[in-house]
Amino acid sequence: RPFAGDLLVLAVRDATLAELASTLAARRWVSARTAVVHCAGALGPEALASLRGVASGVAQMHPMISFASPDAPPTLARGNLHVDGDAAAVRVARRVGRLLGMTPRTVPGLDRVAYHAAAGLVANGAAALAAGGAELLASGGVDAVTAAAMLGPLLRSVADNVERLGLPGALTGPVRRGDARAVLRHRDLVASRVPHLAELYMAMARAQLPLARALGDAPAEAFDDVARALGLRPRAG
Repeated sequence: RPFAGDLLVLAVRDATLAELASTLAARRWVSARTAVVHCAGALGPEALASLRGVASGVAQMHPMISFASPDAPPTLARGNLHVDGDAAAVRVARRVGRLLGMTPRTVPGLDRVAYHAAAGLVANGAAALAAGGAELLASGGVDAVTAAAMLGPLLRSVADNVERLGLPGALTGPVRRGDARAVLRHRDLVASRVPHLAELYMAMARAQLPLARALGDAPAEAFDDVARALGLRPRAG
C-alpha cells in the first residue's frame, strides 16, 4: 500500500536521492495526494523528477539549521527553510515549516551551490573555530568540558547579534575597536601556543577588518595599524 500522507520528507545523502526517488516511483510507494520533498541544500526539486506524475508534486525543503547528532536534535524555531519546486509541494512544505516555527523562503534563481557553501562555511566553520578556541582555552588552563560550556553561549550570542543587528553591526572585539596592540598580542600568543591555528587566526582577523572599517568606531589610522599587524598594506590616502 502506498504512503498516503500529505508530506513525505526524504532525508538521505545527496548521492542516493535520485535513485531513491526512482525506486519510490517505479514501485508506486507514494500516493497521488502526497507531496515529496528532500532536505538537500545543494540540489533542486529536479532530483525528485521521477516522482512527478506519481506524487502530487516535488520540492526542495532545506532547513538552514545545524544537525549534528540524532541524539541531540536542534530546535527549528526561528530557523529558515528554503522551499522551491512544484506549487502543490511548495504549499505543503511552507505550511509545515510555519507549523514548526520556521520562516519558509523561496529565492528566485538561487545558486544552490553558493547557498550550500555559505551554510557550510558558517555552520561547520563555526564548529571548527570553536575547536580552535577550546585549544586556546586549554593552553590557558581550561578543561575541555568547561571550554565547551563557555564557548556555546558565546556562539549563541553572536548568532543573536547577526540576526538582530545584521552585518557589520554584529562584529565586536579589538579589530572593531582598531586596537592594533591587542591584535598583535593575540597574534603572537596564538603563534607561540597553538601555531597550527596561526593562519586561521590571521585569516579570521583579516576578514573582520572591512567590517570594522565600515562601522568606523575608530579613526582610519587605527585600522591601518591593525592592517599592518595582520600583514596587510594600509589603505592609500
